[in-house]
Amino acid sequence: MYTEFKKTVDLGDGKIIEISTGKYAKQADGSIMLRQGDTTLLATVVSAKTQKEGLDFLPMSCEYREKYAAAGRFPGGFLKREARPSDYEILISRLIDRALRPMFHDDYHAETFVNVFLMSADNNIKPDALAGFAASAALAVSNIPFNGPISEVRVARINGKFVVNPFIDELEGADMDMIIAGTIDNIVMVEGEFDEVSEEDMADAIKFGHDSIKLQCKAQLELSEAAGKMEKREIPEAPADEELRAKIEKETYQKVYDTAKQGLADKHKRAENFEAIKEEFCSQFSEEELEEKQEFIDIYYHDVEKKAIRRVVLDERIRLDGRKTNEIRPIWGEVDVLPAAHGSATFTRGETQSLTTVTLGTKLDEKLIDEPMINRKDRFLLHYNFLPFSTGDAYPYRGVGRREIGHGNLALRALKGIVPADSPHVIRIVSEILESNGSSSMATVCAGTMAMMDAGIKIKRPVSGIAMGMISDAETGKYAILSDILGDEDHLGDMDFKVTGTEKGITATQMDIKVEGLPYDVLVEALMQAKEGRAHILSKMLEVIPTANENLKPHAPKLIRMEIDKSFIGAVIGPGGKIIQEMQAETDTVITIEEVGNKGMVEISGVNQAKIDDAIGRIKAIAFSPEVGQVFDGKVKTITDYGAFVEIAPRFEALLHISEIEHHRLKSVKDVLSEGDTVQVKVVGFEKNGKIRLSRKVLLPKPE
Repeated sequence: MYTEFKKTVDLGDGKIIEISTGKYAKQADGSIMLRQGDTTLLATVVSAKTQKEGLDFLPMSCEYREKYAAAGRFPGGFLKREARPSDYEILISRLIDRALRPMFHDDYHAETFVNVFLMSADNNIKPDALAGFAASAALAVSNIPFNGPISEVRVARINGKFVVNPFIDELEGADMDMIIAGTIDNIVMVEGEFDEVSEEDMADAIKFGHDSIKLQCKAQLELSEAAGKMEKREIPEAPADEELRAKIEKETYQKVYDTAKQGLADKHKRAENFEAIKEEFCSQFSEEELEEKQEFIDIYYHDVEKKAIRRVVLDERIRLDGRKTNEIRPIWGEVDVLPAAHGSATFTRGETQSLTTVTLGTKLDEKLIDEPMINRKDRFLLHYNFLPFSTGDAYPYRGVGRREIGHGNLALRALKGIVPADSPHVIRIVSEILESNGSSSMATVCAGTMAMMDAGIKIKRPVSGIAMGMISDAETGKYAILSDILGDEDHLGDMDFKVTGTEKGITATQMDIKVEGLPYDVLVEALMQAKEGRAHILSKMLEVIPTANENLKPHAPKLIRMEIDKSFIGAVIGPGGKIIQEMQAETDTVITIEEVGNKGMVEISGVNQAKIDDAIGRIKAIAFSPEVGQVFDGKVKTITDYGAFVEIAPRFEALLHISEIEHHRLKSVKDVLSEGDTVQVKVVGFEKNGKIRLSRKVLLPKPE
């Protein structure tokens, strides 16, 4: 038997969320069944009973997976079962991880596994924000030491009004779509995309979402108390050597402080200088002593390094590379760097560099998304590749990881909204990160914008991006907001805040906060400083390419769209696709046809304009549908005893009967017309068999 405990949260507008525990997955450390409408999520957490030795981080794995049965569907492929996680599942897993990880104690190093499964799907409810709520609730009803709860909500602005966890059919008209995570007191994570909104509106949306987060956190605490799960495990006391800690502080702090104050721009040289301080300290010990103390030395020296660098920023307003807090590193860029690509650009900011390409494709290149909750075709793709040599590391590249999928998705959200809805091409952007020290996802946004402009894509407005950081001291209240952060500043700081946008407003953001109690006025200050930085970066980009190229590259595919009557689709395709295949082979083009309403939408793509025109002519000839009263300047192709065959459209000939050439009777057509002549004719009707009746004489003045 079992005892089930339940709590509900009412978010308004008929959005009732129920969380329950005690009935399912009872051998896990904590488990939750969450339900809203027909959407049901199962979240479980398990953490090892012993600490992982030799680690200075939490070895936690967060997995979000969607079951096809949840939507009453079969998986695709030959196996007919769920396989590796989709990009969407990975992105939701990252959202859960980023919200939960800051809530664990620094000394907790036990292997921890968080699993959230979509077990039932409501086709009008997005499960992504609910996943973070479910995961935190599972931790809340476990004995795992967790400084939560946290929760996540989606906030959208629809018709000027903020809405929490909007239904899917409401999102189409939203100009703001973001997921916010937080505790009862603080915001810990934000991720979203926007239709060029202001900084103030974004901050207001975060504040609005936090109210619903508080309700969900309160429900978790009440459920934990009702289930008798408030008591948590003791965190084993980490081994320590306080005498050694004090010695390292005394002998290295000032040296680290002075080194950080030098403001060296070269990260490898800085790293060597800091390492030299540690090596000098270690030199006083024998090999046997070092073997015993090295692990402690590494930990304590890192703590000293972090403390000293942060104090230099707060007290001296000097950053590691010598910049002011709002200063952007040197920027250079170029376009058309890869002659065979349809568009290409290099963007370099300090020690971060992206080489980005744009490839233009046809409807056949659309990406098919076939997942339990998503079934669509994407026409805008962005892929981000982070190679080990970009940071000078010597290890093999093992393919795309979660970090690359997350960074690529952020850049995609930043750029997709500036592509006009009527853009004919399928677009693929690929960013190769060649150097990295600071935000490479923001370099991808800048390089992606420049590459699209180089490719001749008429984007609405160019987008730039910047990564912001913050270092703060709760005791003194001092803080410093840092523009264009280095990798070390990200690691040692309290906030990683990426913002992208045009001159008109924000298009995407991603924020992770590592410190409690970030005031909203500080958040707005960071956003406004980011706006200044974005404007500076954008000005440097526009120096390289001020406007999009007027024309596509000569080797890029030209794409023409045309409409035909739906009744002609079968004729253009031909039996078994014979006609369209022959047409593509003979004109060296790619032709696709899609039925849209009562029309056939035809896309013709090719490199050679003359061959595209040839394909257009062939399709028009098949799908030609003249109307009575239309006048054409036709070309006489063949003359017979009974009339002339006139080409009134490419490859479309109709008979001009001898009786319709002149008002008077003709003995021979050749008395008036010759092959190759241009003759004006009018459609005057159709025969019973559908053939067109042409007339020339009706356009001629009648004889008196």
